[in-house]
Amino acid sequence: MQLKRVVVTGLGALTPIGNTIEEYWNGLINGKSGAAPITYYDTEKHKTKFACEVKNFNVEEYIDKKESRRMDKFAQYAIVAGEQAIKDAGITDTNVNKARVGVIWGAGIGGLETFQEEVLSYAKGDGTPRFNPFFIPKMIADIAPAHISMRNGFMGPNYTTVSACASSANALIDAFNYIRLGMCDVIISGGSEAAVTIAGMGGFNSMQALSTRNESPETASRPFDATRDGFVLGEGAGALVLEEYEHAKARGAKIYCEVGGGGMSSDAYHLTAPHPEGIGVIAVMQNCLNDAGMKPEDVEHINTHGTSTPLGDVAELKAISAVFGDHAKNININSTKSMTGHLLGAAGAIEAIASVLAIKHGIIPPTINHTVVDENIDPSLNLTLNKAQKRDIKVAMSNTFGFGGHNACVLFKKID
Repeated sequence: MQLKRVVVTGLGALTPIGNTIEEYWNGLINGKSGAAPITYYDTEKHKTKFACEVKNFNVEEYIDKKESRRMDKFAQYAIVAGEQAIKDAGITDTNVNKARVGVIWGAGIGGLETFQEEVLSYAKGDGTPRFNPFFIPKMIADIAPAHISMRNGFMGPNYTTVSACASSANALIDAFNYIRLGMCDVIISGGSEAAVTIAGMGGFNSMQALSTRNESPETASRPFDATRDGFVLGEGAGALVLEEYEHAKARGAKIYCEVGGGGMSSDAYHLTAPHPEGIGVIAVMQNCLNDAGMKPEDVEHINTHGTSTPLGDVAELKAISAVFGDHAKNININSTKSMTGHLLGAAGAIEAIASVLAIKHGIIPPTINHTVVDENIDPSLNLTLNKAQKRDIKVAMSNTFGFGGHNACVLFKKID
């Protein structure tokens, strides 16, 4: 069977450093930090008092007030990013067959704020279970793509992938496979998350996973730096329109780049910690290269998972050195989480978008906040530190890993 080619024809983003693709990209290349003190609740008794919140977001500018009250914030974010991408792709009622348009979305947690609010409300009551009738539909992780589908009449595959922080990268790989196998013409894919809540922050703090650099939030996310002390929680959404190449050409769509391949693997090692030698990460990058039919020396840019955790950063860079050998020093490596924080299930989507835009514009966004060299990291690696670098990129990879050892890697290439 001849596999079909898959291209990216639309992008949408709602992030801690910008609420549109243009704002997001400008924030990335200018090294903007999205971290700031939390505004959603009183942090006085909390260990970590900052996060990367979406800013200046008024849901009523996008969604009817009554309708928005029936959605968790993670679904609101998904709708906004999804609609941006659909508009960017130029999809209309007349230029696609809606029976062959799907929505495959990623969310690591889903409606955490809704769950928190309903349970706290019950706990304050008299013991009678009085719950909002929209509690379950607001909370469940699959509801985000359902909303996008219903708003647009898309009747193709519609579901959510859940693999912790790898969720939206897995969604992109599923979408890629559905299209190249000829089962769909177009799929809106990506991910959203809204876990900057009392429960979300408290849970990650109890695991000692979050940075506690409260005196300097904007510098707290510092991947690869020797003084890193944990990740910074972020929120938002990213959406990509993936489309069969000939279908895109036939309707005159603009094409950002081609999706070259996708890889998945499991560490099979630990609930939350990466394997110290990065064996699962080695496997996922090799699997991605094999799927794309490419050699290690073809890759020019890698947007790493790079969460700013002591163990994870070192393990990932060891894996890159193992897979790419001497060529690793020729690759522009970065971590855009240094600016956006960690969007959990949405991370793969917004970082895939960063990779797509790096190919389009010929610029590698920086890894910001690096001040102290880590002796455990190979000094020959180009980590694109503190300043964007211009480079004509033909092939870029985006790595995303999740608690439980879930690994996903997506490869993008400049269109021929």
